[in-house]
Amino acid sequence: MSKPNKKRYKLSQVRAQFAEAVGGEQVEFEGPNDEVYTFPHPLFADEEWAKQVDAAESASGKARALLGDEQYEKFTAAGGEDNDIQLLFMAIQQDSQGQIKNRPTRR
Repeated sequence: MSKPNKKRYKLSQVRAQFAEAVGGEQVEFEGPNDEVYTFPHPLFADEEWAKQVDAAESASGKARALLGDEQYEKFTAAGGEDNDIQLLFMAIQQDSQGQIKNRPTRR
C-alpha cells in the first residue's frame, strides 16, 4: 500500500533525525569529580540492556543496570548516589518525550 503523498521513509534517515533530536545515541553525564560516564540513550539501547534496566527493582539495581558494573563501581567509589542516576534517567525520558513531540520532519 502506498502512502497518499507518495513519500517514503528511509530508516537510516529516521534514526539519524531522532539521534540528532535527542542529542545522540549515547547519554553522557558528569559525575563526582567531573568524571564522565555514558550509557545508551533509551531510544537506541539494545533489548538486553533495556530488559536489565526494566527488571531492576531498587535504586542501586537501576543505576548498576544503566551504567554497567565497571562504571557503576567507579561512580559509587567517587561518591555518586544511586538516586541521582534515577533522577538523570527520568530527566532523559522527559526530555526525549518533548523532543519526540517536535519530531524532525522528512528530508
